[in-house]
Amino acid sequence: MKKLIFLPIGLFVLLVLLSVIRLQNGFSRIEVPLPDFLSQMTNKQVSTLDVWLPRIDQVSTSVIPQPEISATGGLVYDLTTEKTLFAKNPGEKLPVASLTKVMTAIVALEHRVENDRYIVEKEALVGENSMGLSTGEILTLEELLYGVMLVSGNDASEVLARNYPYGRNAFIEAMNEKVKSLGLSNTNFTNPSGLQGDGDQFSTAYDLLVISRFAITNFPLFKKVVAEFQQEIPYTQYHKYFYLENETNLISSYPGVKGIKTGFTPEAGLCLITYLEYEGHQIIAILLGSSNRRQEMKDVLDYSLKTLGLTPPPHG
Repeated sequence: MKKLIFLPIGLFVLLVLLSVIRLQNGFSRIEVPLPDFLSQMTNKQVSTLDVWLPRIDQVSTSVIPQPEISATGGLVYDLTTEKTLFAKNPGEKLPVASLTKVMTAIVALEHRVENDRYIVEKEALVGENSMGLSTGEILTLEELLYGVMLVSGNDASEVLARNYPYGRNAFIEAMNEKVKSLGLSNTNFTNPSGLQGDGDQFSTAYDLLVISRFAITNFPLFKKVVAEFQQEIPYTQYHKYFYLENETNLISSYPGVKGIKTGFTPEAGLCLITYLEYEGHQIIAILLGSSNRRQEMKDVLDYSLKTLGLTPPPHG
């Protein structure tokens, strides 16, 4: 079963030609427009024709009892075997809190500031979760990504958005256009941090699977950053010293976990995306609206590995 929608270059060129060609012999103009999410003419965030839309309706059957979880939505998918290992309301639109920052990182990575100098404005210092930035400091993209992904810094997220060449609002628009370019339609962002109360912001476990896989597959720096347990950013003439520790706590207690992101607001509950590399398998797991994301993530990972015939690693 193919889970990857692949558009051959030849077919792509043919579609482009058909979209503008005029046929003679009495026929009127024939137009075959490309879908918006595949056309750079209508969506500037199109950077690849690798549109990956996995089928998740066929969950692996197992005699092992599925874990009972409080999370409203959940999904575990094995990228290696292209199998859904666990699912609970994977298509339900739900608030996702700071899981938003995965898309923030994607847009920032695709639109790097030319001189790699990101200036901290006073307006960027919002929310309780903070990297600890101060007005006037200047950081690099990589330094800010550690702040965004390890400690869920709202300030770092805002700095990335406000240094976007066309401004913060255009950055948020780019986030939503990127969603469309991935072939998704059940996600909406209204700010770069995931803060509650700033518009109708939501996603689904399925959409977050696609978004997370895109980030891991296309950006080595993203994959490197989210896998770090702790990071020291030395003092420079442009900014203070920073010590950052990864909030994705399974990274230090569940062998094979390589990040990715936590999230919480009272509206969203406890949310978590986890990337696991174990015994040759690459697995992405998502929990939304949990009351105990740490234990429930361990439970669904253990269950998923068992359905693959693997013994889960000892963990705390």
